[in-house]
Amino acid sequence: MTRITLIEACNISVRRGSVTVLESVSFALHKGEIVTIVGPNGSGKSTMVRALIGALPVSTGKIIRSPGLRIGYVPQRLHIERTLPMSVRRFFNLPRRIDDTALADVISKVHIEHLLDRQMIDLSGGQFQRVLLARALLGNPQVLVLDEATQGLDQSGSAEFYQQVEAVRNELGCAVLMVSHELHVVMSASDRVICLNGHICCEGAPDVVSSQPEYQALFGTDTKGALALYRHEHDHSHDHDHDHDHGSVHVHGHTRSVLPPTQERDS
Repeated sequence: MTRITLIEACNISVRRGSVTVLESVSFALHKGEIVTIVGPNGSGKSTMVRALIGALPVSTGKIIRSPGLRIGYVPQRLHIERTLPMSVRRFFNLPRRIDDTALADVISKVHIEHLLDRQMIDLSGGQFQRVLLARALLGNPQVLVLDEATQGLDQSGSAEFYQQVEAVRNELGCAVLMVSHELHVVMSASDRVICLNGHICCEGAPDVVSSQPEYQALFGTDTKGALALYRHEHDHSHDHDHDHDHGSVHVHGHTRSVLPPTQERDS
């Protein structure tokens, strides 16, 4: 089946002054897939995402985006002044009023109908992130970007949020690009994981990547419990193929065949 590539990075590097933050990164994001970028603090995760969506220039290489690409963005955090009264409904209508039909559609997707008249500052962390997710969906994005979107949530809250993201992906058919430094549930919420540390160390299906020496050198070997917290079951079909087989992992630009210790993952 033909893949639809939405964003492609071709051997990009990003420098800040004399410091190289990213070096020789090549990456493609396809319609309908959930890709997570993991890595330690300072590994360039947010820099990579900002470059991919055009918010940050690259020093070398090039990025190709599908013409007219619609991107929805859920940030790490959003500061709301506590002395400023702002209901969820009013938040959606800033800076301009949103069509009632469009608003009703996104709030039903994310199940926040009961929050519309609540004050933003009174929302729990999980509720706040659902509101931000709904706002990101207003433009019917082809790519949904989540940059540390579960920061501050506990593990069960993170799992619930990622389940919601997967449900949105299944309904809209959009691609999802997530960034996290927390392993917890994010690994198995993904179709593909990229392990980043200034460059791409390895990439592939979550259960395959987590067994790689490059991954374990960054995060340790005791990750099976984290992977078990939320199981992303491939019981649905995707209208795309991946760059590589789910039974393979890309390491430093090479492909090494690896058979997962458990059942095969569907493509």
